[in-house]
Amino acid sequence: MIDGVGMPDTWQRMWAPHRMEYLRGENRPLADNDVLCPFCRIPSLTDEEGLIVHRGKTAYVVMNLYPYNAGHLLVCAYRHVPDLTDLTESERNEISALTAHAMKTIRKVANAAGFNIGMNQGEASGAGVADHIHQHVVPRWGGDSNFMPIIGGVKVLPQLLSQTRSDLAAGW
Repeated sequence: MIDGVGMPDTWQRMWAPHRMEYLRGENRPLADNDVLCPFCRIPSLTDEEGLIVHRGKTAYVVMNLYPYNAGHLLVCAYRHVPDLTDLTESERNEISALTAHAMKTIRKVANAAGFNIGMNQGEASGAGVADHIHQHVVPRWGGDSNFMPIIGGVKVLPQLLSQTRSDLAAGW
């Protein structure tokens, strides 16, 4: 292979061009684009179009378009608020309950061995959509951090998001 300045190197490269669109702001409201908040827009779509797994009273569960792992879900408040402290008690309780139910469903449907659960609060923390609170539910399996993400810098997802959504919605 040739490196960025034309010198041979030993790196093998795996390309994930869909990530560049995300990095450029696809589906993300940024200061220099006209994109509406995706988490406000998604509930107006059908479950299949929006990749919604479940709709609750104050929050909903949706597939992450840019997943860290197969089955990566987001639990989003319907209200457009940025911070955990902005939620009502009932919103916080439902987000917590939906997160627990998502874990049970993913264990049942995909036999997940563990989970990473978390919220990035604010742009400085790494939140891609900082103005609309959402919790990540990332299923994990033993050995899922193999050479592909570590060496190749790419994640292999074994199933289309639409099929995963269908499986999880049916298992919900």
